Amino acid sequence: AEILHQRVRKDLWGYASDESLSLDDLLKVKYHGIRPAPGYPSQPDHTEKLAMWDIMQVEAKTNVKLTESLAMLPAASVSGLYFGGKGSQYFSVGKICKDQLSDYAVRKKMDIKECEKW
Repeated sequence: AEILHQRVRKDLWGYASDESLSLDDLLKVKYHGIRPAPGYPSQPDHTEKLAMWDIMQVEAKTNVKLTESLAMLPAASVSGLYFGGKGSQYFSVGKICKDQLSDYAVRKKMDIKECEKW
């Protein structure tokens, strides 16, 4: 994941083409941009992978599959969103209240129990 993100920053998007960070600096997130992913603190809802797989036709193009629990196969697969802005920073979604869960369920068109699961 780190190498792919570095390639995006340096080569594909090129906003950090002169970046030269040590492995330690990479692990300390001393670069610009973030790559949050479903299931992590800033994007805890794994069901967002379903939208990603559908919109980008991931399985057809890469043969990376999702299990019933939305884990990726092969297990070494990674997914995420890339944000390249200098002001981008990681954050965590804290515990949400019942009214927030209810609102989220309506927007996701999901049963509240299903939302609680993910």
